[in-house]
Amino acid sequence: MPSTPTYLTFILDQLADVPDVSHRAMMGEYILYLRGKVVGGIYDDRLLLKPTPSAAKLLPDARREAPYDGAKPMLLVENVEDRALLRALLDAVCEDLPR
Repeated sequence: MPSTPTYLTFILDQLADVPDVSHRAMMGEYILYLRGKVVGGIYDDRLLLKPTPSAAKLLPDARREAPYDGAKPMLLVENVEDRALLRALLDAVCEDLPR
């Protein structure tokens, strides 16, 4: 089931205070970028982030779910209402990724 534009809007609203966040539609889903780096995406109306070491420390009990069949598991962010946590997670993922 593809993600809905309503869920995308909700997540983008939650990330409104995070500078340099962008997204791109791809095959019914949405890829999320921070400062030009892919940090995760919205898949089947779930926010999934790359499981970098720093993000995993912030969400030690997070389930890992594949965004689609055959993909590597990503961190499922269930508490999407916590804007401070979302900002910390995106910053953590971005910092861990190579330039």
